[in-house]
Amino acid sequence: MRISLLGPPGAGKGTQAARAAARFGLAHLSTGAIFREEIAKGTVLGREIEETVKAGLLVADGTVDRVVFSRIGGEGGFILDGYPRTLAQARSLDSFLDRSLPLDGAVFLDVSEEEVLKRLCGRYDCPSCGPVRAPGGACPVCGNALDRRPDDEPTVIRRRFQEYHRATGPLLSYFGDRLCTVDGNMGVEEVWSKLEEALKTWA
Repeated sequence: MRISLLGPPGAGKGTQAARAAARFGLAHLSTGAIFREEIAKGTVLGREIEETVKAGLLVADGTVDRVVFSRIGGEGGFILDGYPRTLAQARSLDSFLDRSLPLDGAVFLDVSEEEVLKRLCGRYDCPSCGPVRAPGGACPVCGNALDRRPDDEPTVIRRRFQEYHRATGPLLSYFGDRLCTVDGNMGVEEVWSKLEEALKTWA
């Protein structure tokens, strides 16, 4: 199975993609996680994209394509977490995969801007425990000081949301009958139940 999981920032793509990968035996590829790792390491790619990511803008198509294509191919199944994000990326992905096996389908987690703001404004990172949901200050588990990602500030969140839908509208039409939409405003378990059913059609 080769699937793309789409959705705006805060849609829960990472959580749901990880569950889908475990459930169906797929490789999980998150461009966002890769980019954050590259930025943290200070690599050439990280330095190239750091300001773009912090501003809540989309990384250039060619750069994203290069990263994704270096990690997929052959006959293995995968779930792409947050890729493609533009029509150009979708066309490039289809062209690349035509050399091996095509993309089976895409699932769009549809979440409102209000829900995205509520989720991301309460998201913090603990250096020891990882992502936590807390009002800020100290980690409720270990007491360490919490950090918020630069792109999780409210003004940046709104910009990311608007930029996402501006770039993604044509993409949803492009996938046509390969696309399935799941209401992402529901709770984690409810979303997973709907997503699992959708993915079974391609298993």
